[in-house]
Amino acid sequence: MTDDERVPPTSVPVSAVPPASVPLRGSEHGSALGASFYETVGGRPTFEKLVHVFYEGVADDPVLRPMYPEEDLGPAEERLLLFLEQYWGGPGTYSEQRGHPRLRMRHAGFKVNPDARDRWLAHMRTAVDALDLPPLAEETLWDYLQRAAFAMVNTFEE
Repeated sequence: MTDDERVPPTSVPVSAVPPASVPLRGSEHGSALGASFYETVGGRPTFEKLVHVFYEGVADDPVLRPMYPEEDLGPAEERLLLFLEQYWGGPGTYSEQRGHPRLRMRHAGFKVNPDARDRWLAHMRTAVDALDLPPLAEETLWDYLQRAAFAMVNTFEE
């Protein structure tokens, strides 16, 4: 290909391009080289609200509530908060306290069927909507949550 056949560079200034939703890292376990999704959407307060609104729905759900053995949903709320913070580029507290997430393994003892998945997603949809995120951030978060919910299904029994 000659220089004349190459596509000309875009005229969009670099400063107009939004940061990547997942940060680039200097090495496999290195620090982020740019803003993380976590930082872009508001950090801990955003994820605290997401998880709190989600668990408000779970508290009264007859299918999901029995999956949480603690009387108080506070410990579960904290675990999900720490997991989501770490996943989206925030502090690595989840792994420091609990090790590798191993989501499927941690949920294996519960009957996660399509009904449970759909209820989980309904409560999470309410929580995501409560954040009033910009459209791209909302779609990025929702896409992940949907994929995670479908991956947790471990039975088709009622």
